[in-house]
Amino acid sequence: MTRLPSNPHRKVGVSASWISPVISRRLLPLLAVLLGLVLAATSHPLFAEKPQVQTLQLAGVFGDNMVLQREADAAIWGKATADTEISVTPSWNNRTARVTADSQGHWRTSLATPAAGGPYSIQVQSGDQTLTLSNVLVGEVWICSGQSNMQWKLRGFGPDEFKEDVAKANYPNIRFCDVPQNLAFKEQQGVQTKWSVCNPTTAYNFSAVAYFFGSRLHQELDIPIGLVSTNWGGSSAEAWTSEETLQAEFPEFAETLASYPGLIEEIGELQSRSQKKPKGINHRLPSVLYNSMIKPLTRYAIRGVIWYQGESNVERPYQYRKLFPAMIRDWRDQWGTGDFPFYFVQIAPFSYKTSPYPAALLREAQSMALSVPNTGMAVTMDIGNESNIHPKPKKPVGERLARLALRRTYGKSDLVDSGPEYQSMKIEGDKIRLSFDHVGSGLVSRDGEELSHFAIAGEDQNFVPAKATIDGDTIVVHSEQVAAPVAVRFGWGNADAPNLSNQEGLPASSFRTDDWTVPSQQ
Repeated sequence: MTRLPSNPHRKVGVSASWISPVISRRLLPLLAVLLGLVLAATSHPLFAEKPQVQTLQLAGVFGDNMVLQREADAAIWGKATADTEISVTPSWNNRTARVTADSQGHWRTSLATPAAGGPYSIQVQSGDQTLTLSNVLVGEVWICSGQSNMQWKLRGFGPDEFKEDVAKANYPNIRFCDVPQNLAFKEQQGVQTKWSVCNPTTAYNFSAVAYFFGSRLHQELDIPIGLVSTNWGGSSAEAWTSEETLQAEFPEFAETLASYPGLIEEIGELQSRSQKKPKGINHRLPSVLYNSMIKPLTRYAIRGVIWYQGESNVERPYQYRKLFPAMIRDWRDQWGTGDFPFYFVQIAPFSYKTSPYPAALLREAQSMALSVPNTGMAVTMDIGNESNIHPKPKKPVGERLARLALRRTYGKSDLVDSGPEYQSMKIEGDKIRLSFDHVGSGLVSRDGEELSHFAIAGEDQNFVPAKATIDGDTIVVHSEQVAAPVAVRFGWGNADAPNLSNQEGLPASSFRTDDWTVPSQQ
């Protein structure tokens, strides 16, 4: 036993000869265990150096495989650390554009795009963070919007309906961009899209009308085509129009718009299609689709818009006369690039049994929109379906839109891009002679039968079926029941599918020579 010193205040010293064997036999294993525990703990993620947070971001409309508008000042934007410099370098010229993020981290610059071509890459850098966009093409970009007949995909009628067209859809220079279906009670600055390359596998998920439009352009122009699909079945025109425009011009929407701040507090400002929503909250409400599916795109450089909508507004044709042109002007104001081409589809024949007004009034309102500069209308009087509001012939719709673009935007002056368009009338005794524009190579009956769906009336405004005969570039209309005619109507029934067209196979729109008030049928 070791003897302790007798003086308790004296420092105790332990000789090396005493402690050495203790350490070697007992303490060293314990120290080894403790050292292992320390090393294990310090290697845990809690003690490891944290990775740097990725603050550099691009807006969701940009992605691999995208198409930028050719020969344009194409904006590019995103977020980064506040007050830091961002450099953007495209591979087509390797010239770097530099911009500094604002105090909120937002940044925006632009790139001067070349003639059509690619594939290219774009490198975006801020500090030691880098993003790279790959397989980027430069060509023609079109917004493809509206309701279900624009949304309808190539697979929508089953895999066999467009089987031959899809099998040929090997067009790597056609790119498709899907905008997600969300509604918002407040303007959104961003949207997360996805770009895909056209091939027989991906084409099935393309909008059929947009695909046939884009493929025709690509074949004729031999340049890359970007198609931005932003649509929602059953949507109304007011849903696609900004609150600013509706508040200024359409007081009938003011009460609904005024409810949005309360709805934002209750359910939030953004609702996806799949979310369960309170009764009455839907994609027909004013401005809700503009806010989420158009506003985030308005800085993206485009050539123009194709539009297929109107069915959801058929019960309000007189309002549509003002609303549709206002929406077109609204979009052009928001993009701020002038009167870009806006080509639209006239609604097709369908029964519309519950509408208080004839569908011809909505078609008439669409025709009136042709007074807006740089617009064109694809007529579909020959491809409707009385019992199905979604007619299957989507290819002629897309190709008629393409005809408008090829002639009016791309200068293909040899193309006929419209069917016969009523211009004027002349009373000749018991007959009325009608004159037309866009007769092409001449007026014809599409099926070789007598011209159909003409009606004539006298001062009593009582329309009766009439016989119509082609006389050169005019049509003579008469009925033995009307001795003193004053007005003609054509294709005025909801589901009328008349046979008047030009030799190029493009049908005439429904029309009337009178301006008499058409009362509600309910």
